[in-house]
Amino acid sequence: MRNGMDYLGKVVVITGASSGIGMACAYEFGRRGAKVALGARSIEELKRIQTDLESNGISCFVSMVDVSNESDCKQFALDVYTAFGKVDVLINNAGISMRALFSDVDLSVLHKLMDVNFWGTVYCTKYFYAYLLKAKGSIVGVSSVAGIHGLPARTGYSASKFAMQGFLETIRIENLHQGLHVMVVAPGFTASNVRKSALTADGTNQGESPREETNMMTSEEVAHRIANGVIARKRQLVMTFEGKATLILKKFLPRLLDRIVYNHMAKEPNSPFK
Repeated sequence: MRNGMDYLGKVVVITGASSGIGMACAYEFGRRGAKVALGARSIEELKRIQTDLESNGISCFVSMVDVSNESDCKQFALDVYTAFGKVDVLINNAGISMRALFSDVDLSVLHKLMDVNFWGTVYCTKYFYAYLLKAKGSIVGVSSVAGIHGLPARTGYSASKFAMQGFLETIRIENLHQGLHVMVVAPGFTASNVRKSALTADGTNQGESPREETNMMTSEEVAHRIANGVIARKRQLVMTFEGKATLILKKFLPRLLDRIVYNHMAKEPNSPFK
C-alpha cells in the first residue's frame, strides 16, 4: 500500500510544521491516513493549515511550540497524547540555519542554533519517548549534508546537526531490542524558508536566499521520501547525489572533499569568503 493509506490510524507529530518541509509532511502523512499533530511558533499559520487539512478530512491538532523551550515541548507532548491517546511517529523538523564565518559570528548565534536544532530534538524526543516506545514507533531527525561533513560559513549549523545525529544514533543503539525505529534524514539543499530565515553574523535574519532554488528538491518531495522511509524503517535517508557522494568522499578522499566543499560554498552569491 505504499503511497496509499499506509498511515491509517497512526498519529504523527511534526515540529517546525508551519512552513517548508514540516508543512509538506503534514499534508503528506495526512493524505496517507495519519492524524497529525503540528507544532511551531507561528500559531496563525498552523491554524490556517489545520483548517485546510480538516476540510479535507484529515484530523489535526496544532500547538504553539518553541522547541528551544523545554516546558513548551513537555506540554506539547502531554497535549498531543491527551488529544489522540497515542503517538506513532515524531518528526524532529524544526530548525534554523546560519551564514557567517566563525571569525565574524557572534557566539550567541551558535547558541541559538544549538538550542533549536539540537536541544529542540532532545526535548521533544524526551517527552514523547515513552509514547513512542509503547507504540514501537519512529523517531525522525531532519538533519542535513552539513551533519555529514562540515560546511564553511555554517559552523553552528553543522555542529548542531552533527550533535543531533550523534544523539539519535545513540537512541537507536540503546533501543536495539525495544522495537523503536530511528531515522536520520539528510535532504540536501531544499526549496524552503530555512535559508531565508538563516542567521547572519550578528544574529539578524539573512532575508532572501543566496541560492537559486528553481532546480532544488521541493519540500513536498522531501516529505514524500520521509514518509516512505518511515514505512521501510530505514536508519539513514540521504536524498541527493551530492549527499551520497559526500559520504563516499569523506571515507576515502577526505582532503579532496574539504577542497570541493570550500570551493563550492565560496562560489555562493555574496559569499562571506569574498
